[in-house]
Amino acid sequence: MIQDNVSFDPIALPGPLVGKLEQARNAGFTQIMLWGSDLANHPGGFDDAVRHVRSSGLRISGMQLLRDFEGRSAVRHKYKLDIAMEALKVCRAVGAPLLLVSSSTETPAPDAQDPVHDLRKLANLGVPLNVRIGYKAIPWAHSVRTAGDAWAMVSAVDHANFHLVLDTLHLLMTGEDLNFLGSVDPQRVALLQLADFSDAIVANDPDRKSAANHGRVFPGDGSHSARLAAIVREIDRAGYRGDYSFLVMNDDYRQLPSGVVLEHAKRSANWLTNQVLRRALQPRRQR
Repeated sequence: MIQDNVSFDPIALPGPLVGKLEQARNAGFTQIMLWGSDLANHPGGFDDAVRHVRSSGLRISGMQLLRDFEGRSAVRHKYKLDIAMEALKVCRAVGAPLLLVSSSTETPAPDAQDPVHDLRKLANLGVPLNVRIGYKAIPWAHSVRTAGDAWAMVSAVDHANFHLVLDTLHLLMTGEDLNFLGSVDPQRVALLQLADFSDAIVANDPDRKSAANHGRVFPGDGSHSARLAAIVREIDRAGYRGDYSFLVMNDDYRQLPSGVVLEHAKRSANWLTNQVLRRALQPRRQR
């Protein structure tokens, strides 16, 4: 049985929204991550897409993904604010409690405000809609490239509606030291995204961007199962008690039948429970 705190991200599946919802539910997942494109490309229109999401019986763990928000010029900032506001409204419509935001890859504009100011404004926008902001670093970003950098930004923004998102693929690729977790308030971690990769995928990809966007595999299927398990246990020991989401963007999976991909996802969910979460629970019960 798949635990209720494990979410499936349908970017791994081919096909339309309705099929993804049904397939995830039939596979045993109780919650799902959504992308704006899932709704925007629905042939029945946005309102019909929302209706299907709401009637699916699945809990929505969050909405992907706002990019390159902070550090923009005045004109570009206004445009990004409009995009952010629409994304937040979509979250509200489908019942997504979290909007994910990745650190900016663009060089800050000369007339840009402090990124902390921009991100604090974004956090404020989510409050009346009851949508949290989850901020994650990406290794090819302009300045916020590590999870430690992202936590420093979350700390600087210092807003109750602004949280940290961790991605195991990035932690694995960069080999980042997890000592920064000692300073992280686990209540400020909104989500842990899970994925592994094959060493062969990144051999000729120095910035790791292509591998992260096209070569992810489910935990248990990659080259770093032991390290990935250690990372998840370390985050658990730091006090994290939130959701886990499989973020697996893989061109090979998109060429396969959905049932095959979901079998990988189910095995990965069992791997997470048996190899990580169940073992992590034992010390907590003994305390």
